[in-house]
Amino acid sequence: QVQLVESGGGLVQAGGSLRLSCAASGSIYSLNDMGWYRQAPGKQRELVARITGGGRSVYADSVKGRFSISRDGAKNTVSLLMNSLKPEDTAVYYCVAVAYGRNWPPNYWGQGTQVTVSS
Repeated sequence: QVQLVESGGGLVQAGGSLRLSCAASGSIYSLNDMGWYRQAPGKQRELVARITGGGRSVYADSVKGRFSISRDGAKNTVSLLMNSLKPEDTAVYYCVAVAYGRNWPPNYWGQGTQVTVSS
């Protein structure tokens, strides 16, 4: 089993920045794609960004140019740098990962970390 643990959430003013981090542990040989989802109250969960093992990344249109995803394959960690935050970025952010040898959608989910952006 694989565990994903997020850190770095919190309260920030609009225009500010936060960095989310996620560390994978457990029965890991390797992980394929990793990424971040978010879910705001009353809204559907949405993919924010994902990154392949080779470092290729994809972003939701709503965060392009503001968020940046990165990963350390050797350490099985993934980070999300969020700049120019807006109140509409307020949500619970979930780290996700795809098991080695499998394809998207994710097999593993973290517990989530709250990000709140005040106006």
